[in-house]
Parts: sequence; structure tokens; C-alpha cells
Amino acid sequence: MSNFYVLGLTGSIGMGKSATADMFHDAGIAVWDADAAVHELYTTHTETISQIAQLVPSAVGPEGVNRDGLRNVLVADPSLFPDLEKTIHPAVRAHRDAFIELCREKDLKLAVVDIPLLYETKAEAWLDGVLVVTTNATEQRRRVLARGMPEADFKAILARQLPDAEKRARADFVIETNTPEQAEQEVLKLIEQLTGKADA
Repeated sequence: MSNFYVLGLTGSIGMGKSATADMFHDAGIAVWDADAAVHELYTTHTETISQIAQLVPSAVGPEGVNRDGLRNVLVADPSLFPDLEKTIHPAVRAHRDAFIELCREKDLKLAVVDIPLLYETKAEAWLDGVLVVTTNATEQRRRVLARGMPEADFKAILARQLPDAEKRARADFVIETNTPEQAEQEVLKLIEQLTGKADA
């Protein structure tokens, strides 16, 4: 058994997942970000852009795929999700696998893969463990609406995500993100647990 540990990081919208991913990165841990990978594919990956243009022509322009435009179309017509996922998921998977392989080549002890829809896409099957970040529903809603997201979009995203309670029940590790200080302490403890040192 390899001593290389691949930790999945997930959490519902507004739970502090991106901030937690940054804490791992700041502690020297390699982090793969699914959202960043999608952004890269939407702006530089010709095949992905072309396939999305066939599905949702209005969402593609000279700079690639317009995420806001695509989101608006999907909110209006959720039936497009399955076809879109058939296009995006294989490309994202290849991007992620290349990251993990590079981490293995570098002989790292720990890598984090930040996946918003981790359980929804059954990614736990190939991960060594899953970390779920959470906060209470009131704080979650406050954070999301403070970003300027319309309530209807927030509800539409929540409807596609597994409930927070179920994610926590299935997780190997849970970190509450009520305060940045608390979350950072928990992240450093987890790094120490998985690598043997807090300054990995």
C-alpha cells in the first residue's frame, strides 16, 4: 500500500470549501480545484468548448464558455444537465488524473482534490478519504447571498446537492468553518494526522 493519501474535499455551497482548500494550499499541500479545472477547460480546451457550443450555443463566445450565461440557461432548463455532464466530466477527470499522477511522481504524502459534487458523482469510490466542511444553515445562506447570488440560483444549486447532514454522515472527516481560526486549526491537525507532520 502506498503512503500517498488522496483526500477529497467537499461541502455544500457557502460552507467554506474554497477557503478550506486555500488553508491546505497555504500549509504546503498540493490541491486540485475542480472549479479551476472547469474554468481552464472552458477557456482553453478547444474540444470541450466546441462540444458545449453544440449543446448551448448562446453560452459560448470568443473567450470560450461564459459560465454565467451557461448557468442561466441551466437554471431555465435543468434537462440540459445530463448532456452537459457527459461532455464535462470526462475532461475534468483527465485533468484531475494528471494532477494525481504528478503528485505520485513527486512522492508526496498527501494531495487534496476539491470536488463540489463529490458524493453526487460517486468520487468517494476512488479516494482514500473524504473531508466535508460545514456550517449552520443560517450562516450558509448569509455567505451565499452576500456574494450577490440570487436566492433562486442558491435554491437551484442546493436542490442538486446532497443534503449537508448526509454528507457529514458519510464523511471520514468533518471540519466546521464557523470561524477561519477554528477551521485552520482543524486543517493543520488533519494534515499532521495524514502525513505525520503539521508543516507538510
